[in-house]
Amino acid sequence: MKLFYPILFVLTSTAAYSQTRISGKVTDERGAGVPLANVILADTYDGTSSDADGNFEFTTTETGTHVLLVKFVGYKDFQKEIILANKPITIQVSLEEMINELEAVMITAGAFAASDESRRTIFKALDIATTAGATADIAGALNTLPGTQKVGESGRLFVRGGDGNEAKTFIDGLLVLNPYSPSAPNTPSRGRFLPFMFKGTSFSTGGYSAEYGQALSSALVLDSKDKSETSRTDIGILSVGGDIAHTQAWERGSAIGKIQYTNIRPYFGLINQRIDWIDAPVSLEGSGAVRQEVGKTGIVKVYGNFNHSSYAIYQHSIDDYNTKFLYDLTNNYRYLNGSYKQALNDRWMVRGGLAYTYQQNDAIVDQDNIVETEKGIHGKTVFEGSLSDKVELKTGAEILQRNYEQQFHLHDGNQYARTFEEVISAGFAEADIYASNKLVTRAGARIEYNSLVQKLSIDPRISVAYKTGSYSQVSFAYGKFRQTANNTLVRINHALAPEKAEHFILNYQHVENNRTFRIETYYKNYNDLVKYVNGDPLTLNNAGSGYAKGIEFFWRDNRSLRNTDYWISYSYLDTKRNYLNFPYKAVPSFASAHNFSVVYKYFISAIKSQLGATYSYTSGRPYNNPNSDQFNRGKTPYYSDLSFNWSYLPKPHLIVYLSCTNLLGRNNIFGYEYSTVKNADGIYNSRPLQQAATRFLFAGIFITLSKDKSINQLPNL
Repeated sequence: MKLFYPILFVLTSTAAYSQTRISGKVTDERGAGVPLANVILADTYDGTSSDADGNFEFTTTETGTHVLLVKFVGYKDFQKEIILANKPITIQVSLEEMINELEAVMITAGAFAASDESRRTIFKALDIATTAGATADIAGALNTLPGTQKVGESGRLFVRGGDGNEAKTFIDGLLVLNPYSPSAPNTPSRGRFLPFMFKGTSFSTGGYSAEYGQALSSALVLDSKDKSETSRTDIGILSVGGDIAHTQAWERGSAIGKIQYTNIRPYFGLINQRIDWIDAPVSLEGSGAVRQEVGKTGIVKVYGNFNHSSYAIYQHSIDDYNTKFLYDLTNNYRYLNGSYKQALNDRWMVRGGLAYTYQQNDAIVDQDNIVETEKGIHGKTVFEGSLSDKVELKTGAEILQRNYEQQFHLHDGNQYARTFEEVISAGFAEADIYASNKLVTRAGARIEYNSLVQKLSIDPRISVAYKTGSYSQVSFAYGKFRQTANNTLVRINHALAPEKAEHFILNYQHVENNRTFRIETYYKNYNDLVKYVNGDPLTLNNAGSGYAKGIEFFWRDNRSLRNTDYWISYSYLDTKRNYLNFPYKAVPSFASAHNFSVVYKYFISAIKSQLGATYSYTSGRPYNNPNSDQFNRGKTPYYSDLSFNWSYLPKPHLIVYLSCTNLLGRNNIFGYEYSTVKNADGIYNSRPLQQAATRFLFAGIFITLSKDKSINQLPNL
């Protein structure tokens, strides 16, 4: 026992002497102390937690090389190798905030996106399909959002002072030439693509990604669906025709084919029309898609569409109704889109594809035959990935080739043609830089070479978003955009430079509990717009300019009222242009100062029905009265439309669908057209541009045949 105490003293003294004291402070990126952070030696039991000021201290008997590990929720782990040699160690630990996809701020200025539910979607394909008055037309539904204008005689997207040619459509990142079906004069056209094709919709009214070019005012980006999970057959019996579709699904892929016949002639025979139809519109359309998963993470999609349509009308003279002119149009359209997407590793993916468009309008105008043909190919490859936890990069290249030809076969035997070919080569790159979960900056640029004008251009784009609270944020976006002028102008002067616009956008958004509030203001500056020289439409230059500015509000709520979803939007627009035949800056005829929409949807379980109503209001639009000495100072009456739809499900796989536009029967006037010569009193005669009919009624029965009896076509209506 006499030897035990000396030995114990030596051992305890040696243990105390061999301990290493480790101390320091844990701070965040701003230098503030982080309390309760876990500080440990990896693979040991030694460690502690930081105090209220972020300070820590502990001792260890370990020796040699070890890793000090510091952990705290919401921050990246801190690791540092240290050498334990019985000497005190002091370490300053600075934690980096971890970017959380669900909590991080998002770029929203100018964009309404709907794809990934975790990103707090605002607008989905089902919203488009079930909006009353839109008749399942994408552009029709988007016209209830702020930033758009109701141009009833066109039906296209007119965005923030831009005309219908300035809003472009992309499918899986590839440009769609001629995305609208042909229509008779002063009647609205429809988009060629139905919303149920797409799993995601991003509608940007400005400040969009550098990936998207040749769009001066707006980019509608549609992300097609992946493979179908269930085989099914869908049959539609319509008041204006019918359709049948079949989907065949297998383990890693699916295919779908659809044929649709539309004949409005019987309907027009029952409903009085303001158009003098010879042959009302008839169309035959077919579409098909194949989607196949490849490898572990890849998917290949191929989509094709063809359409053949025709109609014929008599156009009557403004001065003498008995004097009439034949207008007969046959349209043939082909579209083919092939795309792919593949993950290269955990951080990078590649996507891209090739699209081909063919359209031909064969028109007989009085006794002359005019054939207009456009062909285009668009190819693109994009790489997306993470350079680090705080920097995401998107870069790619693309080429767009278009061939245009207009042939004239005149009744006197003369023939001539107008043609041009355009090739645009482009590259783009942009990075999302996350300074924190509260601040993100997207900076990028687009470079283009246009073969028509043989010029290289660089357009910068930048967006910044800051999260002001758990459910709210502010965003700012700026960018330069350019677009080749309309075909009707370029075919006359191939040397026309692209038209340009600068976008400045400031946005505030609050999204919480299925409620969205959004307010946005913007300014657009137009340059190099095409202008007639001395009023001559055959002599053109790029001397035009203009501006558009405004403020917009959006409120959506699908939580407060049971079984109810509704949204309210309002836009104020101030815009003027000096372009085409304008003698000075004036408000263009398609622009209205005030646009207001309310969309309401309600499901009644007791009668197995979904009801929808949409009210749209647009203030009067300007028009030019040649009897006045002031240009474009006339003003149409306001536009008003209350539309309704009803979907009744007597059985899960059977739907009866009814819809009616303009329930109140308002006679909306879109403008006035004038004679080119004065009458005996020295006045130019005129007539209003009106809807072809006061209302449009539609009825359909939709049947789905599948092993799963709960599947129906409600999302497609």
